[in-house]
Amino acid sequence: MTGDGTPGRPDVPATTRALRIRLDLAYDGTDFSGWALQPDRRTVEGVLGEGLTTILRPAEPLRLTVAGRTDAGVHARGQVVHVDVDPDGWAALPGRSDRAPGAALVTRLAGVLPADVVVRRAVPAAPGFDARFAALERRYVYRIADPGAARDPLRRLDTVAWRKPLDAEAMDAASARLVGLRDFAAFCKQREGATTVRTLLEFSWRRLEDGVLAATVRADAFCHSMVRSLVGAVVPVGEGRRPVEWPAGLVARGGRASEVHVMPPHGLSLEEVRYPDDAGLAARVEQARARRDAVGGHDA
Repeated sequence: MTGDGTPGRPDVPATTRALRIRLDLAYDGTDFSGWALQPDRRTVEGVLGEGLTTILRPAEPLRLTVAGRTDAGVHARGQVVHVDVDPDGWAALPGRSDRAPGAALVTRLAGVLPADVVVRRAVPAAPGFDARFAALERRYVYRIADPGAARDPLRRLDTVAWRKPLDAEAMDAASARLVGLRDFAAFCKQREGATTVRTLLEFSWRRLEDGVLAATVRADAFCHSMVRSLVGAVVPVGEGRRPVEWPAGLVARGGRASEVHVMPPHGLSLEEVRYPDDAGLAARVEQARARRDAVGGHDA
């Protein structure tokens, strides 16, 4: 569902004069074909890149690096991006006002971006910051309204309606058995050259006050479709069709489990990306770039 886990070249500013900017943003993924730029498709990267280009007027195309490349229909409240910009253009953003350049950029982006994308903060990044590789963990939430939940039409675009009753306690017990450093190939759409080893930090379920079932899923990183597949593996447990041990048993297969239903994208939202303090950024980037080919390798 997010980053593919493949090692890449060091992401350094395009020129020695470039200034790295961190952007914190949120978006409604309903009408987007995911984060990544695609020809003839409306994507978050495309829309944001156009907005930044309109305002900054860079001499060369801007390159956006994102913490998690969300799929089509997936939402975000806590997405993080970095972009390298010309320092002079950054300094000129406030014009004659006394605002900070970041505050000026946020205001100006609000004037050119569509309503389903909001940049909340723009600041110069600390030395060594990389939105993708410096991240310690990503936190997602998945929402399901089964018959025991109050149906809210205002939440229909971020909550999956489910016809069968679900046992939250059984789902939580099944999810807990998946936590840890494992090869999650059973729950990932394989990409050539990409590792599927991840550290799942939390996978838990609870009923909210309105009865909606909410899963919290935290990991150092995720492979393609991993969160929606994890949810899809424990829903049959909640329905009583599979035993609590079944999802964990799929891990040993070492390949994609065809029985797992990939859940609809609109129930998923990227809520938060956590980073180390400034002193730990460089070490985290180096650690994350080290590819893990087997359980017991470096975290990424």
